[in-house]
Amino acid sequence: MIKLDNVSVGSYITVENLLSSGTLRERMLALGLTKGTRVEVVRKGPSGDPTVYNIRGAMIAFRKEEASLISVAYNKKQSEKCNDSYKELASILNLGCSS
Repeated sequence: MIKLDNVSVGSYITVENLLSSGTLRERMLALGLTKGTRVEVVRKGPSGDPTVYNIRGAMIAFRKEEASLISVAYNKKQSEKCNDSYKELASILNLGCSS
């Protein structure tokens, strides 16, 4: 079982299960983290924590301890690192995506 905190930047994964409980679980569900949700790992913070994820079009940051409570699976077909809808954001974040 792969945890979200172990996925590298630029990867696309699918949520399998939430291992959190209580208020944190409610927050994750409210953010759209349900089984089958596709997530992109966008960028890690300067010290490696927190990490920014694209969840249903919203950029959400999780600390390592929160991301470790989300089990995921790699998508069978990896998409391009930067598609048209994220080129502007990618250029702002200096992700090296060309137009």
